[in-house]
Amino acid sequence: MKILSRVPTAILLLFIILPFVPQQLLAQSNPEQNVTAVLWFQRSAEYRALCYQAFNLAELRIKEYLPRFDREKHPVVIFDIDETLLDNSPQEALNIAEGKPYSQEAWTAWTEKASAEAVPGAVEFVRFLAQNEIEPIYLSNRMNTEGTMTLLNLQKCNFPYADRNHLYLKSNTSSKEFRRNIVEKSHEVVMLVGDNLSDFDLIFEDRSVNFGYKTVDSLRSDIGKKFILLPNPMYGDWTKPLTGDRKSWLKK
Repeated sequence: MKILSRVPTAILLLFIILPFVPQQLLAQSNPEQNVTAVLWFQRSAEYRALCYQAFNLAELRIKEYLPRFDREKHPVVIFDIDETLLDNSPQEALNIAEGKPYSQEAWTAWTEKASAEAVPGAVEFVRFLAQNEIEPIYLSNRMNTEGTMTLLNLQKCNFPYADRNHLYLKSNTSSKEFRRNIVEKSHEVVMLVGDNLSDFDLIFEDRSVNFGYKTVDSLRSDIGKKFILLPNPMYGDWTKPLTGDRKSWLKK
């Protein structure tokens, strides 16, 4: 499913009435709220352009790094997977069409298909890294039980180094800090690429003060340099102030 035929009129009023809507209602109506986000993700040229812009900028930053490349430091780039390298919007669209919120069961059924397409520009950038002896680390909040099909999906899309040695999935906590620390012990992390700020650093996980704006402002010199952000209007930590700290939003 790549496009939806109906867009509820009520969604146009969402941002007007949002401050007055109870959190419980927001949680219940999430599938409808996601209509325009999924349509934008799947059908706007702007989305594709922003993806290419992100990866073009990432390539420029890597070219700046190459003159001081040191193979003995084992340089790597850490990637999130979902909505950073793989496009899962068909599953988000199916949730809307069925009027259902996210569920682990539906998500697992989707990942078992290993049919997600690559995000525009992603394969080319990861292959550029490999050609310059910089390895990708695939660090995702997919469950460890999804490892086999995740690798198969990455391989189908022709991502290099799609093997167990380069894949770090979730076992206990959704926070990626512990897994990033493991990678940093044996590698030089040149760059981190993701669609959610918490893909980059533990400090971004707290959105309780001013929606996290001050944290972003304090680290703005790293954004577009060490941190490369992909667009994702469908889900993420940014929803916490709206719906509460629901674990379902940390699925990817």
